[in-house]
Amino acid sequence: MNVIQTAIPDVLIVEPKVFTDARGFFYESFNKKAMQAAGMAGDFVQDNHSRSTRNVLRGLHYQIMQPQGKLVRAVAGEIFDVAVDIRRRSPTFGKWVGMNLSAENRRMAWIPPGFAHGFLVLSEHAEVLYKTTDYWAPQFERTIVWNDRDLAIAWPTGEEPHLSAKDKSGAAFNEAEIFE
Repeated sequence: MNVIQTAIPDVLIVEPKVFTDARGFFYESFNKKAMQAAGMAGDFVQDNHSRSTRNVLRGLHYQIMQPQGKLVRAVAGEIFDVAVDIRRRSPTFGKWVGMNLSAENRRMAWIPPGFAHGFLVLSEHAEVLYKTTDYWAPQFERTIVWNDRDLAIAWPTGEEPHLSAKDKSGAAFNEAEIFE
């Protein structure tokens, strides 16, 4: 696999080695030894799968206790995936990085614990799989509003995205609970 650093060094893009022939393709979507050697620490305990339609935006989510590292990939369609550093003592605190993940490019994103995460669906629909390093704990889940002025995330949408009620009522970044 090829590991690409982003503008936030802890957030990584993973390009698996893909073997193709007349029958189709094969690749390892997860290899614990290779991931750990590339700096993606943690044991995965839960797999999640979502399906969304064009212009659905999910996020920016995180858990203030039981923080989750996430290995994210789109297995159908395309998304713009975003990670926001919410670790107060980090040199990249308050910075974000975005990347396109798609079934076509087969890229994955490693988002370590201590980050808020969200994505916008760019295709007609998208199916997103993500492995997490801790279990979902709704009592600890928090949301930062997607269009926070201080974060100024450049979402590639020309219209208002489709949001859940929870995501519409997310906290402003400067009022959100964050990691010390």
